[in-house]
Amino acid sequence: MATDAPAKIAPSDFEKFLVAHGFIQAAALEVLARAKTTKLSAAEQANMDYQVISQLAVAEKLIDEEEIAKAKAAFLGMPYSDLRQTKIPADILGLIPDEARNFYRVVPFERDKDILKVAISNPSNLQALEALEFLGQKQNLQIQLYLVSSASIDKAFGKQENLSAVVGAALENIQTEVSQRAEQVHAPQKPQVMQDAPIIKIVDVILANAIEGNASDIHIEPSETDVRVRYRIDGILHTSLHLPRNVLPAIISRIKILSNLKIDETRLPQDGRFHFEVNKRSVDLRVSVLPLIYGEKVVMRILDKTTSVPTLEDLGIRGTALAWVQENIKKTHGIFLITGPTGSGKSTTLYAILSLLNTTSVNIVTLEDPVEYFMEGVNQSQTNPDIGLTFASGLRSILRQDPNIVMVGEIRDAETSELAVHAALTGHLVFSTLHTNNSVGAVPRLINMGIEPFLLDASVNLVLAQRLVRKICSHCKKEVDIPASLHDEILKALEGVPKEYFDKEVDGKSLKIYRGEGCDKCGHSGYKGRLGIYEALPMNTEVQQMLRAHKSAQEMYEQLLKLGAISMKQDGYVKAIRGETTVDEVLRVTSE
Repeated sequence: MATDAPAKIAPSDFEKFLVAHGFIQAAALEVLARAKTTKLSAAEQANMDYQVISQLAVAEKLIDEEEIAKAKAAFLGMPYSDLRQTKIPADILGLIPDEARNFYRVVPFERDKDILKVAISNPSNLQALEALEFLGQKQNLQIQLYLVSSASIDKAFGKQENLSAVVGAALENIQTEVSQRAEQVHAPQKPQVMQDAPIIKIVDVILANAIEGNASDIHIEPSETDVRVRYRIDGILHTSLHLPRNVLPAIISRIKILSNLKIDETRLPQDGRFHFEVNKRSVDLRVSVLPLIYGEKVVMRILDKTTSVPTLEDLGIRGTALAWVQENIKKTHGIFLITGPTGSGKSTTLYAILSLLNTTSVNIVTLEDPVEYFMEGVNQSQTNPDIGLTFASGLRSILRQDPNIVMVGEIRDAETSELAVHAALTGHLVFSTLHTNNSVGAVPRLINMGIEPFLLDASVNLVLAQRLVRKICSHCKKEVDIPASLHDEILKALEGVPKEYFDKEVDGKSLKIYRGEGCDKCGHSGYKGRLGIYEALPMNTEVQQMLRAHKSAQEMYEQLLKLGAISMKQDGYVKAIRGETTVDEVLRVTSE
């Protein structure tokens, strides 16, 4: 006896919505109808809602998970968000306890005064909604729900919660006895602590989260009560984690072992380096350990070996400054100096220049501390003061290697500066960095090191000073009003700036500035990435005469403007009205 064919289930309102708004094709309704009868029980068919339809549509590959989340949000009249690229601040995440976030699968991701934006993947979960309402009332916050995909929440947990969750689980596995033994100063016991899997996991997850978050530095800082872990992202430090004090010795020991440092030496600073890989990204970490009153502090600089060297234009060098740079790197001898504080991007600019000069017809030799980029065809060496290989001693050896171009990581002392000048005067093109506040301060700094002024006139070709500013996120950039006082200040500062620096005519009426509102792409900071602001000082006859006459910096800048040069602050203002950065960023890095 033949069995009756299963009754066809009529499309639900949600399915009709999907077709009507173009999320799926009309033919997909047949696929969904078959899936309902073959994959759902009678009870499930009776209680079928938009959540079940969503799961079926994704399982049948009719739509991807992110698109179905957008569809559900539109169907329910809720705002949609994508947390897959969002960096959520730890203080925002902490507004909802870990247990509640994990149990109800909700993620707070932004706060605007008394409004807390919370992501949820299943808004039909009444328990979750009640819990959020209770938490909001308790903290005097209004909860604003955003619908997201499960994958989006998983990613947010992976990037933000994974750090605290994995570390929390690891801490639970560390026995009190082991932690106490780790704080003792007896050297034989430290390796035993380091072998502990939980400590290894804590260090690994700290490194992985920093690398995935595109941090440039990791700070592990002890205090009287706990240990703070901070990441430097786009030049700004962000607190990511707090650890109990009793795990500090074990974590420091683990990092020392990785860096091949002495684990029983806790009174003296130490420097080391190690290699780490995560998600097919290969990075080197430069480690500095410094004893403080509450224990040892570790700072790790992340050197991403997979990063390609940018071009000069990518870095933000434009206009007359770019022309002078291109002119002076073609010379066969002389010194090209880049100045700025630590972390201002000097090394990256040097590598960008070397990549332009790197051909088979020249011998390029570098002496660095440390080697940050690996360049094929360039002979790169690294200083090692422990065995006497300093910048000065290394530069002597380099000059016996028949170089055409020499790059010395930094001029730190009189001996190195004398050797650099000697190399430039004997037919070598020398690139190096110097720590000064601006370009006009480079020559007095070298004279203070003992170099005769007439030797500098003959050897120095160009001084390029720079700072790094954060770039406005292109996804949430918007024009903002300019206060009258700032409007007049910018116009006055830009008087005389060559037109070639601007992408359009600028006057009092057309002057505009921008900022980022904050979005998922930039972690709601309004910024994503960095670029440089620059000022160039060519050592031509006019500049040499001004230096000999001991002209003030202001007088020199006024004269340089007539030559087509602009100051770092002016370059920053130009980039601000071009919509590349904000005025606040320019003032932050140029204010003296």
